[in-house]
Amino acid sequence: MNTSTRYQVHISHDGQLHIDSKPQIVPDGVDPSQVVVQVLHIEAVGSGLPVLVQVQDERTASRFDMQVMPDGTTQAATTPPVAPQPAAPPTGQQQGSLFDRLAAAQAAGRAHDFVTAIPAADEILQQLTAEQGDMAYATLEAAQFRADLAYLSGEFAFATASWTWLALAWFDRLGPGKRRTQVAAQNAAQAWMQLPPHEAGSLAPDLVSMLLEVATPERTATMRAQIAERLEQLN
Repeated sequence: MNTSTRYQVHISHDGQLHIDSKPQIVPDGVDPSQVVVQVLHIEAVGSGLPVLVQVQDERTASRFDMQVMPDGTTQAATTPPVAPQPAAPPTGQQQGSLFDRLAAAQAAGRAHDFVTAIPAADEILQQLTAEQGDMAYATLEAAQFRADLAYLSGEFAFATASWTWLALAWFDRLGPGKRRTQVAAQNAAQAWMQLPPHEAGSLAPDLVSMLLEVATPERTATMRAQIAERLEQLN
């Protein structure tokens, strides 16, 4: 991806979302800005570079630039992004073929063609798991892409379980206090909030246990309180 590329995001007064003039699906109860990050995170993961975004939000009469980072976080677009140094691929690995397949899957995901994107992402994830192991950096990146697709396609149970596992995986790989872990934990809780009642209860214990494991209790207190409040309403 060319680092000068900018996506134009427009959020209307009533919460309708368009990215580069293309309408986007915003699930009930989800803020359009969260969908922006989920969609453009797919692009950032594939390129390894921040995605530059120009946002016009009519709800707050605001205009601003931001970057969506490969780890799923956002920050103000103040300085041009710097390309990371690529790691040397293992001998014999077909990086070109894998990259092409990933690019095609990402394009399908951005177009909400989940019938194409999800099987392709599953194949990529299975290949990386077999070749590099389930805790390899590239495998975890592919798992994040698959979790994003699950969320965007409404597979909230899969997204919750995936992001819960990813938060623990990043915690084990990177240690405490890292952004990737925090983002994965937040995404897991966000996906869980979209679950129908008959699915939410069974996934809640693993989610809460993860939140307590990857951060000090004070840092996840708000998320856990929201989960507990919803569980009380479901009961």
